Amino acid sequence: MKEKVEKKEFGTLTYGITPPKSHHSHEKIQEIAGRQIKRIKQLDIDALVIYDIQDESDRTDEKRVFDFIETVDPSVYANEYLKELEIPKIVYRCVGNYDKANFVDWLHSGIDQYSVFVGTSSKSQAITISLGDAYDEVKKAKNPPLLGGVVIPERHLERRDEPKRLARKVEQGCEYFISQCVYDTAISKAFLRDYKKYFEENNLEIKPIIFTLTPCGSEKTLKFIKWLGIRVPKWVEEDLLQADNMLEQSLNLIEAFFAELSAYALKRGIPIGCNVESVSIRKVEIEASIKLAKDIKGYIERHK
Repeated sequence: MKEKVEKKEFGTLTYGITPPKSHHSHEKIQEIAGRQIKRIKQLDIDALVIYDIQDESDRTDEKRVFDFIETVDPSVYANEYLKELEIPKIVYRCVGNYDKANFVDWLHSGIDQYSVFVGTSSKSQAITISLGDAYDEVKKAKNPPLLGGVVIPERHLERRDEPKRLARKVEQGCEYFISQCVYDTAISKAFLRDYKKYFEENNLEIKPIIFTLTPCGSEKTLKFIKWLGIRVPKWVEEDLLQADNMLEQSLNLIEAFFAELSAYALKRGIPIGCNVESVSIRKVEIEASIKLAKDIKGYIERHK
């Protein structure tokens, strides 16, 4: 993972999961981890992404599609339950979930070699440490993680300042960026175009962009994707809802999305990769994410 990021290679492939619910017993968490380990061992990936989730209900007035339930700390899950997996693990940190002392203790422990920091979902969220403070703490750490940041193409559509945001994050130490789920290639390509233009104009070094892809096998999953703020074009939504097999159609669509983004980025010398996401508890959607990761790996190998 580190070598690909530093060399800015095309085709970094990661697989993203959410830890089990924190109310589960130790034995139940071990059972879930065992199933995940078995699946992930099938994959030839550069790193495993382990998410840290936050409620986000204060981000929108719309009712949350799935109830928010706290999960196991991603660092604990990575290091205690998934230690059998001998691959790099990118541990997400929603900094607003932690008090400053706990966050600083974790960071200075050096236990996680890769991390992505995430800010608050809204300005109204009460916090004891800001995203800027978190980046400042990295500079003090003796063994800091290889730091990544979040990129949101939808935000660029509205504010036109995503490249500037990324430039600030690069100054704060970010070496790569992982997007939220992509279902609209038009806005993703517009972001890539403006990203390269802004960085070139300001003599900044382009960093890899890892686009997240998520299978969608039900109308409820689609509603949740949209609730998260992910833009789904009307034609894509209709294609999914009218398909005989919604899950299979989503795989067809998002594999084509990655091919389209790859062709666009390679032509412009922008290093991109893919993060296949598995955040559903439905077995069919989990299995679809495994298939998608294998298919994307094949595509990457053919286009190196």
